[in-house]
Amino acid sequence: MKNNSLRIVIDANVIISSLVFGGKPEKFIKTIIAEKINVYTSPQLVSEILDVLRKKFHFSEEKIEKLERDILEISRIVYPVKKILAVRDIADNKVLEAAVEGKCSVIVTGDKDLLSLKKYKNIQILTASEFLDLML
Repeated sequence: MKNNSLRIVIDANVIISSLVFGGKPEKFIKTIIAEKINVYTSPQLVSEILDVLRKKFHFSEEKIEKLERDILEISRIVYPVKKILAVRDIADNKVLEAAVEGKCSVIVTGDKDLLSLKKYKNIQILTASEFLDLML
């Protein structure tokens, strides 16, 4: 995989896991930043990340605002226009929508429904660990 041409979407659960639990998701995020990989996201995905960290993990508003700036700094925002209904949980389709709109080749997620697809169109769906194995 060539890093400079690679376009990925990172599911909210991976970013949340990296911040709250560390481990492989955190290593993955650090690799993405260090390698300057092209990350795409949507306003819906950013909103989900911030809402979960605020409500479930009680992040302070100051921390939320800094995180939002950081996400926007390393990501390109896409505004999906095409609705996709490929997985059981309707909310998970927004990850596919962002990937299609961003013309991405990879989605990194911890979501079992998305992972069970393995691929959507020409988009590989991988865990953070699988992605790191391909990169390293």
